[in-house]
Amino acid sequence: MNIHEYQAKEILKSYGVKIQEGIVADTPEKAHEAAKELNRETGTSWYVIKAQIHAGGRGKGKIKETGSNGVVLAKSLEEVKPKSEAIIGGTLVTHQTGEVGKKVGKVLIAQDVYYPGPSEPKEYYLSILLDRASGQNVIMASTEGGMDIETVAEKTPEKIVKEWIDPNVGLQGFQARKVAFALGLEGNAFKEMVKFIFSLYKAFNAIDASMFEINPVLKTSDDKILAVDSKVNLDENALFRHKDLAELRDITEEDPAEVEAGQSGLSYVKLDGNVGCMVNGAGLAMATMDMIKLSGGDPANFLDVGGGANAQTVEAGFRIILKDPNVKAILINIFGGIVRCDRVANGVVEAYKKIGKIDVPIIVRLQGTNAEEGAKIIEESGLKVTSAILLKDAAEKVKQVLA
Repeated sequence: MNIHEYQAKEILKSYGVKIQEGIVADTPEKAHEAAKELNRETGTSWYVIKAQIHAGGRGKGKIKETGSNGVVLAKSLEEVKPKSEAIIGGTLVTHQTGEVGKKVGKVLIAQDVYYPGPSEPKEYYLSILLDRASGQNVIMASTEGGMDIETVAEKTPEKIVKEWIDPNVGLQGFQARKVAFALGLEGNAFKEMVKFIFSLYKAFNAIDASMFEINPVLKTSDDKILAVDSKVNLDENALFRHKDLAELRDITEEDPAEVEAGQSGLSYVKLDGNVGCMVNGAGLAMATMDMIKLSGGDPANFLDVGGGANAQTVEAGFRIILKDPNVKAILINIFGGIVRCDRVANGVVEAYKKIGKIDVPIIVRLQGTNAEEGAKIIEESGLKVTSAILLKDAAEKVKQVLA
């Protein structure tokens, strides 16, 4: 589960991570008041106005309606309101959102931390994520902060350092110092970075995160280490342990169809193809998508109805798939292990009747428990539904209806 930058920073701060302070606002008037409060609390007289959406590249992105960037600098209190007005309510287009963009509902009014001092400010990249191949968390760091890490990895991979953490012993002091050394830090900045890494790792474990990305981490001109930006991804499977964090979910940032599917107990991911898929089991769903691709089609979605498929879940699946105008055919592929095929077949028939007119061809492949009974129900229903036994046959029928 993704959360906004302002939410991520509050979490980090609660675990002792030093951050660029800021106050969130959802109207230009509140943004102005937030700037005044920030001035009283931190003394800042310049303000960074940052659009809050679940996407990167906000600083380079553009608001469709006004042409404003997603991150702008206000050099006075008077500039905060008009610059916020040019962002709030607009549609921000970045390299991650695509041309559709995302509507901005809030901005973060943040303090200016690039002030003059005894040394030059310097930006770094720091992240923590789970390396599934090794079964360990890994800290990634780079001197090339503020840039896309993918670009750094492609052009200058030697500038990325990695440190794997043994889960049995946790983060050790020498490892945090090793990362700080690799970043070229010394003196007080070195000590501050070591503390920063320890606090960050503590937060990462405590909230069951799957990824932290701080880009940039800033060494200020007076050698403080701050999180200027923060991207936090939470493990949804662990949210039952963190009811407070689950409440941070912003469903307006998510695909409406995926939200609806989740409310119906379905696992759904929208894709760009033309063949809707309804399958029970993630592995079978992946195999079905591969077979569709090999037959000349493109999967329009990943949809796992789970082991307890019934008339209600099948109907919900149909409705979600049919909301995609690109869908030209639907392939239902059920292996009857936990769930009986006749039960699914009845669900298909009932859903078909409830939804009404369905213009796209439907191919149903049932195998396993009561597969023959399920096929008979489909064939005797009088509906325009085609049965298949082998997955290859089902894919071939999909190919035929798309031709």
